[in-house]
Amino acid sequence: MDYSKIIFIFLLLGLAIIAQSFVNHGGAFSKQKVLEVENKLRHLRRHSLKTIKSEDGDIIDCIDLNKQPAFDHPALKDHKIQMAPTKNSAKKEPIEWTKSRSKTKDAEDSLSLRVLTSQIWKKSGTCPEGTIPIRRIRKNDMLKAPSVEEYGRKKPSFSPSRQVHENLDSYVPLRNHSKAILFAVGFRYLGAKADINVCWPFVEKDDEFSTAQISLLTGSYIHFESVQSGWAVNPRVYGDRQTRVFVYWTADGSNKTGCFDLTCPGFVQTSKEIALGAAIYPIIPVPGDLPYDINIYIYKDILTNNWWVQYGEKTNIGYWPAELFETLCYNADSVEWGGEVYSSKILHYPHTKTNMGNGKFGSQPNSAYFKRMRIHDNSESLKFPEYVDPYSDEYNCYDVRFLGDYVEDPELYYGGPGSSDYNYMCL
Repeated sequence: MDYSKIIFIFLLLGLAIIAQSFVNHGGAFSKQKVLEVENKLRHLRRHSLKTIKSEDGDIIDCIDLNKQPAFDHPALKDHKIQMAPTKNSAKKEPIEWTKSRSKTKDAEDSLSLRVLTSQIWKKSGTCPEGTIPIRRIRKNDMLKAPSVEEYGRKKPSFSPSRQVHENLDSYVPLRNHSKAILFAVGFRYLGAKADINVCWPFVEKDDEFSTAQISLLTGSYIHFESVQSGWAVNPRVYGDRQTRVFVYWTADGSNKTGCFDLTCPGFVQTSKEIALGAAIYPIIPVPGDLPYDINIYIYKDILTNNWWVQYGEKTNIGYWPAELFETLCYNADSVEWGGEVYSSKILHYPHTKTNMGNGKFGSQPNSAYFKRMRIHDNSESLKFPEYVDPYSDEYNCYDVRFLGDYVEDPELYYGGPGSSDYNYMCL
């Protein structure tokens, strides 16, 4: 018996098994998937009129405004772009609040923030009129997604389980999202606003993310509809750990719809000043200097029912068309301000080390914050909600502190380190 031939055959079989294992676990990608991703990326930038190379490695494509990705959505085939919100859709602060702040302009509290409106890519150029800046998706980032359709979408919080009745679907919680938030519920919400402290949280693994966001929601906990905006550190979508401005939407709890920014059809951008998913600039202030904030305002148009996103008090980035939603096109049932961490190790041992906010608990000094929180309802102007509640999914990992008494303007402090050497309670 020729043992050398037998050994050679076993070696070939072993190599085949190893190669298949690499394919199954992301070590390599099938030719079909590579081709699908390449076709998708070519499709997204086919209407680019100018390209800007940012010093941080991003590439910004200036895309024809009327040929942006949003119009690939079946519900938006005949959609007519709304270039500006209807007059009086965005509410303002009450006059007495504005006067009160101007009188205390020299006070320390009025100097506690600096609102950012710039992004790194703008140091390298601008997009011409009639175009919008779109951050180019990196091929490798899309290849890592389970599918082209799922790229840019958050993982759902619930998964379908065994059907217990032919007319009743059963779901099990996946325990993969952790929030530390302040929420308002019980009224008809038409918008929400806040100044959000900009942070650079540590994110442990490439498939995890950490965000600070304003969310407006309606519907069930499993199939909720939502629009969100804030900042994110999300290596799974952006390929690095820079802090970036984002928008997000879903019409079914992220089961089959929704995505960050313009990574799927849906959000209609109208501004040429802001590139969604691009890095915020600057991020880290000089030691001893004041922290940086971004100002986000999400509000519903009084005529079209589109949901607009305003950045930095004056720049209307764009909107989610009413056609995307079944119930959110009327109003939101709840508003959330706060942080969110995604990891498959939430409520599991060992817990993720991914930070929320700046990595400090909300109960600690100098933690991340939301200030000037407002809601937009049927009132004539913006206001702080009458009833709010703080909430944390894992108070030993990420917590929240709400200052509502004996202060001129309520403030929210949130965050945490997750699991760490000095935080042995987060298991």
